[in-house]
Amino acid sequence: MNAEKAIRVNDLKKTYKGNIQALDGLSFEVDKGSIFGLVGPNGAGKSTTIKIMTTLTKADSGVVIVGDFDVNTEPNRVRKIFGCVSQNSGVFQDGTARENLMLQGELYGMHGRELKTRVAELLDNFGLNKAADRIAATYSGGMLRKLDVALGLIHQPQILFLDEPTTGLDPEARSSLWEIILSMSKQENVTVLLTTHYLEEVDRLADNLAIVNTGKVIAAGTPTSLKEALNEDMIHISLDSTTELQTDIVEKALSSLRKIFRIEIDGNTIKLHVTNASSTLVDVLQILAAHQIHVLNASVIPPTIDDVYLKYTKK
Repeated sequence: MNAEKAIRVNDLKKTYKGNIQALDGLSFEVDKGSIFGLVGPNGAGKSTTIKIMTTLTKADSGVVIVGDFDVNTEPNRVRKIFGCVSQNSGVFQDGTARENLMLQGELYGMHGRELKTRVAELLDNFGLNKAADRIAATYSGGMLRKLDVALGLIHQPQILFLDEPTTGLDPEARSSLWEIILSMSKQENVTVLLTTHYLEEVDRLADNLAIVNTGKVIAAGTPTSLKEALNEDMIHISLDSTTELQTDIVEKALSSLRKIFRIEIDGNTIKLHVTNASSTLVDVLQILAAHQIHVLNASVIPPTIDDVYLKYTKK
């Protein structure tokens, strides 16, 4: 049985003035309660897609359903069910965290005990209790981003759009923010759609992802399935520092193995991009031994999400 969908995007097209085509038949679906990554180079169409999904701009053609509502015909109903955290902070810097959250809640029609309870809950969940009544301008970058995400969740939305939420944060702040987002998304069954340039975040966090380039989805699936579909590993070989490597001879010998499709030699390190690494490694070691090349160690490195991304975006 197919999972229920939180977002459905079908054949989306958008052209800006000057005949600049931002979207060219883009389509994807997001399962309810999942974390979905939308990645691609600058100018690929990610920001335009989010603007359309959040009713900030209209597509030239195509259909976008957010929750159960069409963004073109029911934009007001769509706006009530999502939260959005953009690249630029939406925090009112001259107000406190508590004041920011109270104001945001009031904009969504929340009042009285309901609002105060929700504000207290978010301050606690995001670790902002001690700084709740301090002016936001005094916050660190990590604290500001936590407050941004809390603002997006104030009205308990069904869907949360995160547009590069961790850009500019140090690794510790990024990790802390994602731990909270993961916890909140599970606790409140929020569907999360994120864009990011940190591919390791998508690899670790996303249930599914779509790689976008030139306004279309060019690859989609789980991070694991996309890596496996590459059918590619890397063999990393370190040689004895006393080895005098005759690069041309070694390259010619290794090129005889059909399962090797790229050879990189840098000093006393050999990197081989291969299929079926386990059997290829045996053949490689035999060839190196035949050329009296002393191997210190050899390891097989599986493909990363970066390898997947580069395969589809560097064509």
